[in-house]
Amino acid sequence: MIRDEKPTCEAERLEQLWSGGFGDAYVERNRKAAERRGGFWRQLLDGMGLASVLEVGCNLGANLRWITEHVPRRQVWGIDINERALGELRKAVPGVNAVWGPARDLPFRDAGFDLVLTMGVLIHQPDSTLPLVMGEIVRCARRYVLCGEYHAAERTVIPYRGAQDALIKRDYGRMYAELFPRLELVRQGFLSRDDGWDDVTWWLFAKKEGARCGGS
Repeated sequence: MIRDEKPTCEAERLEQLWSGGFGDAYVERNRKAAERRGGFWRQLLDGMGLASVLEVGCNLGANLRWITEHVPRRQVWGIDINERALGELRKAVPGVNAVWGPARDLPFRDAGFDLVLTMGVLIHQPDSTLPLVMGEIVRCARRYVLCGEYHAAERTVIPYRGAQDALIKRDYGRMYAELFPRLELVRQGFLSRDDGWDDVTWWLFAKKEGARCGGS
C-alpha cells in the first residue's frame, strides 16, 4: 500500500496516547472485562474449525483467553500498542503470542490467520488511516474477519476521558462491505452490558472464494 506521511500524524498522536499512561489506565479499568464473555465466544467459534486467530488491539487478553478454548495457544496471536497490556496478556494467557505493533502496519504475512478480529479498536482509529487499518486486517485474514465496535449510522465523535477524537462511532459493517466487496457478511449481532460487553455491534465476514488479500 502507498503510505502518505501526512495522514499518519493523527494516527501517531493516538498511538502515543494509547501506548502511554492513558492506555495503562485503560488496562487497569478492564481487568475484569473477560468474566462474562465466554458465552459469546463459545457460541461463535464452536464448529468454525479455526486453526489460527489474530486479535488486533488485544489489550490484556479478555477475548483471547476464551479463544484459546477453541484454538491451540501457539496459534493464537494478539497485537497491541501498549506494552503493559502485552505483559499482562503473557501472564494471564501463557503460550499466546503477544506482539507489539500498530494496527495500520501489521507485521504478518498475507492470509496468515483463519480469523482476524477487532473488538472495540476501530472506534479509536482516525479517519485518515482507518481504511488502512481495515485493509491490513483483511490482508492478514485467510477465512474470516470479525468486527465488534460501537455502531452509529453516521460518524459520531464521543467525548472520551478528555482525549481529543479518541472514540468515534461509525457503521463499521457497512464500511467493510463497501471497501472490500469480496467480503461476505455471514453473521451479525449485538452484545449488551449484561453480556459483559459495552453495547457492541458485531459483524462476521467471510472471504469469498478466490478473494484477493487487499481491497476491491
